[in-house]
Amino acid sequence: MYKVNRFVILLMVAVLVVGAFGLTGCKKKAAEDKLKIGLVFDIGGLGDKSFNDSAYEGLVRAAAEFDIETIYLEPNDTGSDREELLRSLAEEGYAYIVANGFLFTDAVISAAADFPGVKFGLTDGYVPDLTKESNIICLGFAEHEGSFLVGAAAALKSKTGKIGFVGGMNIPLIQKFEAGYRAGAAFINPNITVIVDYIGTTGEAFKNPTAGRELALAQIGKGCDVIYHASGLSGVGVIAACAEKQKWVIGVDSDQYLTAKPEEQPYVLTSMLKRVDVAVYETIKQVVEGKFEGGYTSFNLAVDGVGYSKSNAEAIADIAERLDEIKGQIAAGTIAVPSNYEELNDYLASLGG
Repeated sequence: MYKVNRFVILLMVAVLVVGAFGLTGCKKKAAEDKLKIGLVFDIGGLGDKSFNDSAYEGLVRAAAEFDIETIYLEPNDTGSDREELLRSLAEEGYAYIVANGFLFTDAVISAAADFPGVKFGLTDGYVPDLTKESNIICLGFAEHEGSFLVGAAAALKSKTGKIGFVGGMNIPLIQKFEAGYRAGAAFINPNITVIVDYIGTTGEAFKNPTAGRELALAQIGKGCDVIYHASGLSGVGVIAACAEKQKWVIGVDSDQYLTAKPEEQPYVLTSMLKRVDVAVYETIKQVVEGKFEGGYTSFNLAVDGVGYSKSNAEAIADIAERLDEIKGQIAAGTIAVPSNYEELNDYLASLGG
């Protein structure tokens, strides 16, 4: 009797072990069959309350809607490992990898050449001579159009006739924000004064809240009562300075009213919304549906790729109707928004500014 029971027990254990290994193998195979999507942040990483966080929202939305496996990675403090991170994901079988920021441009070009079977999305960067058959898609945004709207908002709310702009890295991309902002302000008041400062000339300029705060305080000291920043994580300092001095501040990329501290929220007039989340989500959807095409795409105001937030409803209520009118004019092409200094100078000249 004892031997029979022992045999039965051993047989049952063997069955359970085999079953367990079988189940584990099935799970592993199921996981391997899932489409793998990766996102690599730029300097500032997750929690920048701006550009990177917006991209992350798009990844999260896609993960909730599609049967995919996702991962996100953050670079080191200097961003020197950008290409290494892209290559590591490509080697691990990720089908689509989003490189979040123009500073990834060279890294994407290099990695995409060595991994032709992997698709890459590059936000804000430009790679020449791409076609629909390329494995790179450049995700562009009409930041100047959204900035025009918040520039108009700044001019409409300013009582001193002086407003400020704090940029992160002094490069054409951020100058695009500046150009739109200054044009929008001048559209409302051709005689308005816009004080402009940049934090630096390297990627570090996007993660220096102390410098952002100091520049904002200096602009307030010169009479600015509304300040718009396009400086990534450095904008945390700009928002803090404006709240401290009880001046209006305009956020960027994400709705920064929602991420500001409670005591800062009353002073966040609006934010220029750059829908990186939409770009990330839409391209992941294309990959999932087998409809990915390389090349170039732009998310402009007409498709709500950019815009302005209304979360601070009380603050924006008296000018929202006017801003929506201007938005319609831009979308219809009635207002041509400048995107660089040369175009800005021509635009200001046309206004007599």
